[in-house]
Amino acid sequence: MQSSSIDVAATPAIKPGLRLLLLPLVILAGMGLSVEAGLLGPLGVQVGHLWATLSIFGVGSAILFLLLLFSGPQQGPALNALPRWQLIGGFLGPMYVVVLTLATPHIGIAMTMIAILSGQVGKSVLIDHFGWFGSTRKKVNGERWLALLLIVAALVLIARG
Repeated sequence: MQSSSIDVAATPAIKPGLRLLLLPLVILAGMGLSVEAGLLGPLGVQVGHLWATLSIFGVGSAILFLLLLFSGPQQGPALNALPRWQLIGGFLGPMYVVVLTLATPHIGIAMTMIAILSGQVGKSVLIDHFGWFGSTRKKVNGERWLALLLIVAALVLIARG
């Protein structure tokens, strides 16, 4: 993959105070993913994995529609002006949820989440290192490699436990 032609300078700088607020919010969102996995596994067994995924995205779409409806005027998307590769997320989200729904009943929530985390961190390190998708380049250093290694070690330990 090559770097995109997106103007990274257009991305607003994050203020230090905002960063301190965002980190706990992101941690809470991660906790929400574990809850989602716990709900989706049994739902997928009961109604089928694809129906469970559709129900999750249906509820999410309804909530987003209401948020858009009541959040005031916003600039709508100009989908024809976007690079087509940016729309891949529309495919990746449902695939993630289907895999989550399939895997959780068989390998458990902890194993599923650590496996997801290892994949996320591994790919994120590469995306940061090469500046893919318009992200700011952040060279991989020893600490990042160590963090990834520790996550993989956690995956191995949970798999053995």
